[in-house]
Amino acid sequence: MHTLIAPLVVRAAEEEEKLNPLVPHLVEIILSIVVFGILFFAIKKFVVPNFEATYTERTQAIEGGLAAAETKQAEADAKLAELEKQLADARHEAARIREEAREQGAVIIAEMREQAQAEAGRIVEHGKTQIEAERQQAVTSLRAEVGSLATTLAGRIVGESLDDDARQSRVVERFLADLETGTPGQN
Repeated sequence: MHTLIAPLVVRAAEEEEKLNPLVPHLVEIILSIVVFGILFFAIKKFVVPNFEATYTERTQAIEGGLAAAETKQAEADAKLAELEKQLADARHEAARIREEAREQGAVIIAEMREQAQAEAGRIVEHGKTQIEAERQQAVTSLRAEVGSLATTLAGRIVGESLDDDARQSRVVERFLADLETGTPGQN
């Protein structure tokens, strides 16, 4: 029996050497390489192109978004510059309009002063004319009254009636002339 067991033990020992857990079997290595190749091929054929397409789309979307943002920023900067220019022009125009308004105001004030002075001069002239007319009327009225009083008084002094209009008029004129010259009774 020994003879039967010994070859079995030797064979078991040989098999134990072959079944070493640290050394992989050739079939497992080949099977692993085939499965890895199939998985590699499947991933490369189906998964990687989808990832690449998605990556490319996202890259293009981001780059397009950045380009659009840069374009929008440039447009916004241009609009801002244009608005600032328009604002500066509007401020300049407002300053020019204010200056024109000041000048027109000064011209209007000067014209109004001139008109007021002309109106004041006209009113003064009208007043002087009216005063002169009233003075002439008062002098005429006084002459008539003084003449009447003088003839009445002269008639009482002389004792003679001076009813003759021509005579009365000459006496009054002479009397008034003497009063104006300041030499009464030197006829």
